[in-house]
Amino acid sequence: MRGNLNDLMKQAQAMQENMQKAQAEIGNIEVVGEAGGGMVKVTMNGRHEVKRVQIEPAVSGEDREMLEDLIAAAANDAVHKVEARVQEKMASLTRDCSCRRNEAAVLRRAR
Repeated sequence: MRGNLNDLMKQAQAMQENMQKAQAEIGNIEVVGEAGGGMVKVTMNGRHEVKRVQIEPAVSGEDREMLEDLIAAAANDAVHKVEARVQEKMASLTRDCSCRRNEAAVLRRAR
């Protein structure tokens, strides 16, 4: 029983360390959201901070309302891309954790 508790504590600590590592990696992700066929681009990191907005010169002289819509659409596209990358990262973390848990269970049964 004591060994199982120690194994569980080790697994919990490893999971916490993996989560912290994943959060740091997610913060470093950069994606580019686009709108208007790439006429407006928004670069965003994994913390949802907009790092850059690029607007093609041809668009800047156009209708202000259209430009505002394109910026909003590009920002929303970037948010969706960040969320997709976060889900991928968390899914891989969950997969890794469940594999280790299954390995530990097999090893305990083998004893």
